[in-house]
Amino acid sequence: MAALNCCSVIIVGAGISGIMAGKVLAETGVKDIVILEATDQIGGRMARTKFGGLTVDVGAGWIQGVGNGNGGQVNPIWDLANKYNLRTCYSDYSNARFNIYDQSGNVVPRSVAGASYDLAVNAANRELDMEASGEEDVEPQFVPSTPLELAIDYILNDFEMAEVEPIPTYTEFGTREFMVADERGYDYIVQKLAQQFLQSQNGQIIDDRLKLCQVVKEVEYKKEGVTITTEGGSIFNAKYCIVSASLGVLQSDLIKFKPELPRWKRNLFFDCDIRTYTKIFLKFPQKFWPTGDGTEFFLFAHEKRGYYTFWQHLENAYPGSNILMVTVTDEESKRIEAQSDEITMAEAMSVLKIMFGNNIPQAQEILVPRWWNNPFQRGSYTNYPHFVNKKHFQQIKAPVGPIYFTGEHTSEKFNGYVHGAYLSGIDTANMIVDNMKMKHENERYNSYSCGYASKKDERLFAIPSTFSSRTQLNRNWDIVRQMVWNRINVSRHNLGKWALLFSPLKYRTCNEVNSHS
Repeated sequence: MAALNCCSVIIVGAGISGIMAGKVLAETGVKDIVILEATDQIGGRMARTKFGGLTVDVGAGWIQGVGNGNGGQVNPIWDLANKYNLRTCYSDYSNARFNIYDQSGNVVPRSVAGASYDLAVNAANRELDMEASGEEDVEPQFVPSTPLELAIDYILNDFEMAEVEPIPTYTEFGTREFMVADERGYDYIVQKLAQQFLQSQNGQIIDDRLKLCQVVKEVEYKKEGVTITTEGGSIFNAKYCIVSASLGVLQSDLIKFKPELPRWKRNLFFDCDIRTYTKIFLKFPQKFWPTGDGTEFFLFAHEKRGYYTFWQHLENAYPGSNILMVTVTDEESKRIEAQSDEITMAEAMSVLKIMFGNNIPQAQEILVPRWWNNPFQRGSYTNYPHFVNKKHFQQIKAPVGPIYFTGEHTSEKFNGYVHGAYLSGIDTANMIVDNMKMKHENERYNSYSCGYASKKDERLFAIPSTFSSRTQLNRNWDIVRQMVWNRINVSRHNLGKWALLFSPLKYRTCNEVNSHS
């Protein structure tokens, strides 16, 4: 198939980071963009479906970080939820540790559960202190062994309880969390953001710059730009490309880069894990579980860690729904994804009968999302180890030639969160805009000061990746000085970037400079 006309930017993926990148580009005047989305809807891991007569969010479901954080900032997703009048429900996890059912169906005494919880938290904090002091090969200070200890370890480590370590989301925005319980779904936010720059009609996006069901197969890049080929044989050309695919997809072989991405970049993709977080929904003819204050979340203590451990009734979010939700993670998610829904229902019902007795009604419906086996997601969110530093994040979001990367995995502070994806899209778009401005100034300054003719096919790079000699370096630095002497209108911001580009002592390739922008 013949290639389509060249545009300025192609965005791979229409999750919230890709949509925000497109919005920022459009608002700064870069409107000739194309967004390629592999599925038939936008939103990415913010996804909803119908279940039990309701709309439920099978992906991201909470707005985390609400209240008065130390940073004095308001979570931008909370702002948007309020702007669009999304219905939310406050999630109070504080009693979950005291609603632990043992394998006899009894609730563990509050004092016993509290003591075990405090022991685990204190041990985890000691480990963090030892690591922060520079100790190597820190031995675990708490090794869970009993079903109760395993359940507590699970909620502390798999659910990022803020007691264990300071998490920027909670310290900067606040510690409260709100579950989205709106018939329009959490992804309604993404829909509204997209409609601000993509043409829509009756609430539906009809803009041909958004192309759904376009699975990107290959991204070929060179100095002149990128050529993207889809599985259907469509070809798209652009000067820049933003890849907003999840880190799980980047770890897979779904998208081929030609030439292959540099080894340093590929290695970064595998320096962290992709967590799989599976919310299993069960619909019953009537409720049989406690629904009073402090009962929304409850745990099942099993000798196998994470075996149908974390439960939530949805009566607070959806009164009268008669729906229970159990969350499994990682290896249990993968195990459950690989088996039939009938087996999963039987396992979940067996656990519920242990907790509430054999006379409970049979579930009428079950919904099991499969994020790990979804080739366009390959997991739920990024989980970076403690040793990852600022340089790692600078490198993982650093462009490779005309290819830029965005998504929650590129956010140093807020990786793993919706607001992290949202903010990363803004950052990446601004990086491209800055690069475009710098290249425009480069051409203008070269033409003004040195008589060089602008070359349209060389506008993708601000400078060559190598220089032949120190003389050439000094010559380019002289260009900057000459521009100042000639009183060309240069802002301090852009002059600083030129100094970084052309200083012989601080010279980096264009890619490395962009990674430090």
